[in-house]
Amino acid sequence: MSADSADGPATVEVVLVKAGRTKISYPAELLADDGTRVSVRAPWAGEGVRDFGFVRFEPGDVFTEHYWRDRWYSVKEVRASGGALKGHYCDITRPAELSGGRLVVEDLDLDLWVSADCTDVRRLDEDEFAESGLAARDPGAAAAAVAALDELDALARGAGLGALLA
Repeated sequence: MSADSADGPATVEVVLVKAGRTKISYPAELLADDGTRVSVRAPWAGEGVRDFGFVRFEPGDVFTEHYWRDRWYSVKEVRASGGALKGHYCDITRPAELSGGRLVVEDLDLDLWVSADCTDVRRLDEDEFAESGLAARDPGAAAAAVAALDELDALARGAGLGALLA
């Protein structure tokens, strides 16, 4: 499905849910939806600067985000306001759901950062994931989340994320 129309680009509201509550929501331009993967673009939706030490997300940054209906992750290409690639931030999530103009994803705490040159691949928030209790509440979802993180990590350290996003 093409996201273009005579009235301009379509928009969706991206809703990130964590522990049953909305963590953040923001409008995004719908770039593509092929029935399995949904791609959107949006400016940095956080307040101010978020400095992780290895990357800074800041006003003016642009995120091109890819969500799947059949995979347990999303991949966000992060570019500075001038267009330079900062890297890819990957969230481990339940498969995305798009309905009524809302793209809803449930964050499962695990994350992966891949720098623009692919020399820095970092698994993030494994402690938060362990403390979340998901393994006890929903062992199948916990196993799928860990498998998704392992898949992205291996891809990032091997062929790179490019093939996944093509």
